[in-house]
Amino acid sequence: MTKFLEECDMEKLSKVLYQIGINEVGELYRDIPEEVLLKGELNLPEPLEEMDLENYIYSVLEKNRTQGEFLVFLGGGLPPHYVPATVDTITSRSEFYTAYTPYQPEISQGMLQALFEYQSMICDLTGMDVANSSMYDWATAVAEAIRMAIRVKGNKKILVGANVGPERKKVIRTYLEPLDMEMVEVKYLQDSGRLDLSDLEEKAEDACCLYIENPNFFGVLEKEASKVSEIVHAKGGLFVVGADPISLALVKSPSEYGADIVVGEGQILGGGLNFGGPALGIFACKSDPSLVRQIPGRIIGMTTDLANTQRAFTMVLQTREQHIRREHATSNICSNEALMAVGALTYLALLGSKGLRKLALETYNKAHYASKVLSELKEVNAPYFSGEFFQEFAINFKNKRLEEVIKGLVAKKIVPGIMLESDFPELKNTLLSCFTEVHKEADIDIFVKALKEVIS
Repeated sequence: MTKFLEECDMEKLSKVLYQIGINEVGELYRDIPEEVLLKGELNLPEPLEEMDLENYIYSVLEKNRTQGEFLVFLGGGLPPHYVPATVDTITSRSEFYTAYTPYQPEISQGMLQALFEYQSMICDLTGMDVANSSMYDWATAVAEAIRMAIRVKGNKKILVGANVGPERKKVIRTYLEPLDMEMVEVKYLQDSGRLDLSDLEEKAEDACCLYIENPNFFGVLEKEASKVSEIVHAKGGLFVVGADPISLALVKSPSEYGADIVVGEGQILGGGLNFGGPALGIFACKSDPSLVRQIPGRIIGMTTDLANTQRAFTMVLQTREQHIRREHATSNICSNEALMAVGALTYLALLGSKGLRKLALETYNKAHYASKVLSELKEVNAPYFSGEFFQEFAINFKNKRLEEVIKGLVAKKIVPGIMLESDFPELKNTLLSCFTEVHKEADIDIFVKALKEVIS
């Protein structure tokens, strides 16, 4: 700050400060708590020549371990899937890479058509009537869906399944913090891992919505999702479902069991892992006008030119956004993951409906092969939950500390999964492992053999 002030034309700075109604620059930061404000200058090293800087960056990057060096069985919302080279080729084209989603959308017809096609495919997958052209990620999509349900229903209570992703629950709480809202968790059954319907019946009164995931965080399919829908709707609430888009090629779409809003993570549709991002939030809903007018983000529509001779694409319902409605906007998400949506469109178009079903079936079969061979180990209980699962499942270790198991496997260049105990204290010594089409049966056999050695 001191250096900034030294380099400023103080006369001009004073005029600027006067115009915005403050006396000194520090007032611009009055919202930041005093205890976290930086005192003094940043402790930065001296600048480097370009070549030296590049060498330094590579020396730092060499400390990272990448997925290619390990057998990785992590899931929890971002499972590993193969990304065809064509996806990167398309998204690297300058027409898409630089177009973004402009505020004068009619100029970029190619990008708008791609986003319209993306929305259409998301509607096909989810069975919903309307989809937007992406959110930041799954977590922000579900948080926005709940805020949307609050605006539509006006009730002060929301329900969230206790078996949904812990990080998504944290984001929901963050979004709800400024509001006078009550977030209530619905228990899950300890044997099956599915939502507890009796607990839902007790808590559903006066709830504006229920959010569940299907498959849930444990990989378990909510077999009684239709019954869940009936309970929520009978109490006047909206039913919000988080879905794995690849699983929808194999299991019922959320529309078939009564979902009102569907969200999910689209990064798995050709996005790669990329150290966690960028992600792609899927958001779709029924064509109920009370819902459509409240959708956050952007919707691309198809129309015709003035001569009615050829089709054209444009953004619609922009009055929901803050650049037009300012503080009356339904959401402050006006930016999105447009390039990731184009990648997802490319991925889905490459696979087609038959290819996507084949992928989903292969993923399902790999997970069940892993379950079969792991269940043969006496020292583990796999799968831990009895509920049918899609691509991941919980593994409980009977006589060995999970920390020691993971440490032993990592030493063998295997990342076995996610420790559940930190977010689910009741699931001590329990691991969540994920298996997809990228894992050969030989990879799974290596995992099981290494695990046997570690726990013996």
